[in-house]
Amino acid sequence: MPPRLNITPVCRTLAFRAKPLNQLPQISIAARAQARCFSDQTDGTVPQQPAGQLNPLSLPALGETKPDNTVNQQVEPEVPENHQDSNAAALHYLQLVAYGVDPRDPAVEGHKFGLPELPLPSEKHVKHRYDPIIDQMTRLLMKDGKLGKAQRDMAMILNYLRTQPPPRLNPARPLVPGHPAPSHFPLNPVQYLTIAVESIAPLAGLYRFAGLAGGGKAMEVPVPLHARKRRRIAFNWVLDTVKNKPSKGSGRAMFAHRVAEEIVAVVEGRSSVWDKRQQAHKAATASRANLNDARVKAFGLV
Repeated sequence: MPPRLNITPVCRTLAFRAKPLNQLPQISIAARAQARCFSDQTDGTVPQQPAGQLNPLSLPALGETKPDNTVNQQVEPEVPENHQDSNAAALHYLQLVAYGVDPRDPAVEGHKFGLPELPLPSEKHVKHRYDPIIDQMTRLLMKDGKLGKAQRDMAMILNYLRTQPPPRLNPARPLVPGHPAPSHFPLNPVQYLTIAVESIAPLAGLYRFAGLAGGGKAMEVPVPLHARKRRRIAFNWVLDTVKNKPSKGSGRAMFAHRVAEEIVAVVEGRSSVWDKRQQAHKAATASRANLNDARVKAFGLV
């Protein structure tokens, strides 16, 4: 049997040479990573060096000569300085259009939402943004200075009036002239409350002159009432009627619901507030003869 052929000693005598590779720039990985870490660019690209400084990453490889491209290099046109300003102005116009403002309106030049029209209407004032009657009735509902609670009660009253069916009017207790149809009352609860208060507001009140009737007795003279005082008297009558009625339960919303129910009763002519208004008018009519007194005329009430 012939011996096995062993080629290991033969391979040791041969010299293997690897294929020469292209020589890369003599720049370490640490230098490249450091150049990226100290740059402001976040996309991983190597930053450009300022003029006058040598960038090691742009050096040619060993044994190579960097071609001179200055002859064939094309000069890029310079971007005008007002190019960015034009873009900013265009974006500003688009933003105004998105807000629903005409950018070509001279009134909005330099303003985001334009200038207000002067004089300002009363509802634009922060202290007069509510309806005058709603604001006055809310103040009358307030106790111990708790305006927030009074506003919540007024909101409950208006919500109750909005969700109720149309009232049934009583011809014997007519409302103020010019009121809309009863079917429209729930559609506007503010108008609902306004009509109820104005309908029961007294037209005249009694002014007492001390000592003019003789024997230290006061003389009662009827005088017309202005709108704010008439509403205050009418709503106080409603509150007194509500307080005198037995309570139906406890809770934050019970008082507001009782006031709203009384407002509905006033519009339908079922409330006792109408009797108080009639008594006030009778008293004013009975004392109208005192207007002829010379001492009363001296005060300038007639």
